[in-house]
Amino acid sequence: MLPVIAIVGRPNVGKSSLFNRLAGERISIVDPTPGVTRDRISTIITINPPNDTDEADALPRVAELCDTGGFGIYVAEGKRFDDAGEDLSALAPDIEAQIFAAVEGATIVLFTIDAQSGITALDEKIAQLLRRTGNTDRVIQVANKVDGPSWEVHALDAAKLGFGDTLSVSTKAGSGIRHLMEALWTRLGSRPEEPPASPEMKVAIVGRRNAGKSSLVNALAGAPRVIVSEIAGTTRDSVDVRFESEGRIFIAIDTAGIRKRKSWADDVEFYSHNRTEVALRRADVALLLLDATEPVSQVEKQLAGELVEAYKPTVIVVNKWDLVEAKQTPNDYLEYLTQELPMLNFAPLVFISAKNGDGTADAIAMAFNLHTQASHRETTGKLNALVQKILTERGPSSKLGTIAKIYYISQIETNPPTIAMVVNKPELFEGAYERYLLNRLREELPYSEVPIKLIFSARRRDPDDVKNRRSAGRA
Repeated sequence: MLPVIAIVGRPNVGKSSLFNRLAGERISIVDPTPGVTRDRISTIITINPPNDTDEADALPRVAELCDTGGFGIYVAEGKRFDDAGEDLSALAPDIEAQIFAAVEGATIVLFTIDAQSGITALDEKIAQLLRRTGNTDRVIQVANKVDGPSWEVHALDAAKLGFGDTLSVSTKAGSGIRHLMEALWTRLGSRPEEPPASPEMKVAIVGRRNAGKSSLVNALAGAPRVIVSEIAGTTRDSVDVRFESEGRIFIAIDTAGIRKRKSWADDVEFYSHNRTEVALRRADVALLLLDATEPVSQVEKQLAGELVEAYKPTVIVVNKWDLVEAKQTPNDYLEYLTQELPMLNFAPLVFISAKNGDGTADAIAMAFNLHTQASHRETTGKLNALVQKILTERGPSSKLGTIAKIYYISQIETNPPTIAMVVNKPELFEGAYERYLLNRLREELPYSEVPIKLIFSARRRDPDDVKNRRSAGRA
């Protein structure tokens, strides 16, 4: 297992900014609103040795970096309500449980304070809890927001917390980060870990609020990995969780729940929606999670449309099926979805109960299946023979007496399978005939349940050939 570096601290000391600095990219949402980070967010980082090291075997260290929510957020602020009037103070124990889980499994704990605010009662409480674990030697004290020399003296106040020398950083300016990385390299020891095997697939779990996305991730993990609550919108960030299933490694991306744009309440929700879009772009397969106890909403129809436009292989996962299976059959629900989500009529359907864990393995197995389909490349010979056969059986309607002709066909890309056709008149193949052709290709080719992209282009005439024809006409 990789060593784990956990960042902990009270709200708004800059934990997510520090996480992003160490990771070298923006992974956590950074916002002044307390409680933006609620789940544990992690990534794999490589830490290079110090420039002046004399060790002959000085090799980079690989570790899992973990960002946590702000400890005591609701204790510090009193009751906090979301935009719908929900009292979020009930989330405090869940957030703090995630922090304790991160600390318990951590090799190194970066206890972060705000140098500009000074040591607060909540900082002292966190220090007390860390000491209670009996592993104070794992703690590195970090003073953030040391944005200039005048703040250095404030950073020294952190020594009273009892964790040795304080490392001063400014995540805003980037100062002190290299020194912190060198300290981490030294703490991790001389034996570097091998980087983990690359995942075969990334799966984005998308859906509206409270459909059960985080419950599905936790069911796959077999332990609470992300916060599950009846409060809609609990997940604010996209959370990557690494899994191994029957020897196959994949990443599940738990995304923030989507709702209508006009209902967005703040910048954080805007960032969350953007993160969901980014998660979809980097995912190989999407799991569109529906709530069996609720009708398909406009938000889910919009998501389905976005998945089709992005040519994203999609498994439609119907959650909470255990609550309705006595009232309807899978075929009943399939007929219902055919009416509600016709744009995904080719996508496979899996019924699950994330709460009980029923069907979750089937959903992942289907995702692997779709990834295989989308990665398939068909031979040019088979494609040409198949499309010519389809054209002979039923060609597009002729316009102005023009008969549709296909000169050449080739699959030029995978993920999504992209088939390019050189034809005499591209407009003859648009609309209804393109849909017909797609359906026939799905019937015959080994990517029947994933989006297929068709590109029609007109044949370019050879300028010399055109010139010779004109010369012959004048003769």
